[in-house]
Amino acid sequence: MTVLLWIAVLSLLVWLWLACCHGLFWRTDVRLPPRRPPARWPQVAVVVPARDEAEVLPLSLPSLLAQKYPGRARVILVDDHSSDGTGALAAALGRPEGLELTVTTPPPLPPGWTGKLWALRHGVELAGPDAEYLLLTDADIAHGPDSLAELVAAAESDRRDLVSQMARLRVESGWERLIVPAFVYFFAQLYPFRRSNRPGARTAAAAGGCSLVRREALERAGGVAAIRGAVIDDVSLARAVKAAGGRIWLGLAEQVDSVRPYPRLAQLWRMVSRSAYAQLRHSPPLLAGTVLGLGLVYLVPPAATVAGLVAGHGAVAAAGGAAWALMAGTFLPMLRYYRQPAPAALLLPFTASLYLLMTVDSAVQHWRGRGAAWKGRTY
Repeated sequence: MTVLLWIAVLSLLVWLWLACCHGLFWRTDVRLPPRRPPARWPQVAVVVPARDEAEVLPLSLPSLLAQKYPGRARVILVDDHSSDGTGALAAALGRPEGLELTVTTPPPLPPGWTGKLWALRHGVELAGPDAEYLLLTDADIAHGPDSLAELVAAAESDRRDLVSQMARLRVESGWERLIVPAFVYFFAQLYPFRRSNRPGARTAAAAGGCSLVRREALERAGGVAAIRGAVIDDVSLARAVKAAGGRIWLGLAEQVDSVRPYPRLAQLWRMVSRSAYAQLRHSPPLLAGTVLGLGLVYLVPPAATVAGLVAGHGAVAAAGGAAWALMAGTFLPMLRYYRQPAPAALLLPFTASLYLLMTVDSAVQHWRGRGAAWKGRTY
């Protein structure tokens, strides 16, 4: 029990550091900053890359076309060679009273580009130089009627070059309720929002589902071509803009929601595993360190608690229980944000074990040559 005690104490110390010294990653109060209407509303182009999205477009595209934006704005949907009639459906959803809609198709995908970024590049070029801002948003993201205006006001009020919101993902099925809040919690742990938003900090992140970027800042960062092969394109975009001297901001959304359903574990598994190993830069040492780290941080606390209680070793149980309590306590704000019951916080170790397996599976798929597979393409 002596070895387990030291491991449990180490886990507890890690959780004390995470809770107090890691950018307060667990707090969910990072929302759009105070904003005032600009004296002049800049022109905006909303670029939506879409590949086989006929299922979700009726739930998302109308919300973009219905934006109450005081300035000039248009929507450009880039149909990335879909096979399900995405382009035709998008064109049919256009309406005279909404924002102008353009549906276009990019040239064939060249080597070295991911499909989404090639589509984004095509949309950005079509937007033209008059678009001072570009809202890059996914085809499964629905926006409240004032979403665009609030994003632009936030960017203009403090000369921010990239304003991004983490969309609220769907949590209706049992697996969604178990895995989705943890997904956002883990993302915030990797990229604490407060650190990312600090101009001098090395941390930089964005959420690909909703990112408003100033055109001149994007060009200063090398344009979409600078990140053309990135699988995790949102974080790569934020790093490029910040490295070029841009000011970035990331927070949780209040009126930006994902409408894509993930009712089964297999669908959520693919969502995570397709990019998990890319996050580790395809490095076996980083993979090994991640597996050990996840085990120490998330699996040791409940294991030590149970083992200590069974063996009658109070110190082991106390150290494990304290670490588990800290873990659950930091997860509670995210559960409240997703309107989930507080007792679900105790299940975080189980959810973390699933993420550990997804990460390992991501590496295995990469070693088998399958890489990051998405919508019929493998990178």
